[in-house]
Amino acid sequence: MFGLGPATRIYVGVEAVDMRKGFDGLYGLVRDQLAHDPLSGHLFLFSNRTRTRLKALVWDGSGLWVCAKRLEKGRFHWPAPNATQRSVAMRAEELAMLVNGLDLKQTQPRKWYRRSA
Repeated sequence: MFGLGPATRIYVGVEAVDMRKGFDGLYGLVRDQLAHDPLSGHLFLFSNRTRTRLKALVWDGSGLWVCAKRLEKGRFHWPAPNATQRSVAMRAEELAMLVNGLDLKQTQPRKWYRRSA
């Protein structure tokens, strides 16, 4: 399995993606649309238009992982980008909340020191 360490960044693609895309299709999206290196070790998250499915792409040092989740009921609460953003960065805690059905808009982080990645 792959692990998410403190140096691993998580990038959420803001535009809807065709969920039929596999390794090569998601690799191309990360490289061309998000302008990131797919082999960086960071995690890249994508969703379909209805926000009922998501796919993650991550490089673990020896190969690419593609993980998928389909909701049977409900929708993922996707983060809202600025007008010019193609991706939104999030922390591992926020990813866990997103995948487990919590709305990130309704949560507020406490004011404390956190070194930026």
